[in-house]
Amino acid sequence: MYQNWQELEKACSGCQKCILGKTRTNLVFGVGNPEAKVLFIGEGPGEQEDLKGEPFVGRSGQLLDKMLDAVDLDRHKNIYIANMVKCRPPQNRDPLPEEQEECIGWLRAQTALIRPKIIVCLGRIAAMRIIDPKIKITRQHGQWVEKGGIWMMATLHPAALLRDPRKKPEAFEDFLSLRNKMRELQIDV
Repeated sequence: MYQNWQELEKACSGCQKCILGKTRTNLVFGVGNPEAKVLFIGEGPGEQEDLKGEPFVGRSGQLLDKMLDAVDLDRHKNIYIANMVKCRPPQNRDPLPEEQEECIGWLRAQTALIRPKIIVCLGRIAAMRIIDPKIKITRQHGQWVEKGGIWMMATLHPAALLRDPRKKPEAFEDFLSLRNKMRELQIDV
């Protein structure tokens, strides 16, 4: 068990457990306030994230930031954003189950140090791993589940919203639900 954030990030930066560690430009550990009570989890870094070393910095990150801003959240102040895998899968493919398995310990350690009250899974891959392996993201996004004292919800991945902008209103409803859940749990923004 890691005692603090710096110790965890340093250990993670040297990770070579799977092939992704050998092909990355930068480790994408996460971004935000490690004392936040809301943790967002995506699937894995894309090209822009790999180049910059920060999650959700490309077009989908810009959309995510707009949606966060609309509910008074900010990636640098009152949430933390991490990914299932910390290194970019080639051609932005989905992380393979074995890659997720090798990397899940880092996410578990981040979660243990943050101790969030809410987890929001961005997209199918994270939702299947964190909430329910049988989740149907297009039908079950926005639904709250409580596991181990943590409230969890899946929402549509920002990249999926860029591919199908008609789904943006549905995703925005999820963010409004998040704001309501934070109020219910008395989480300050």
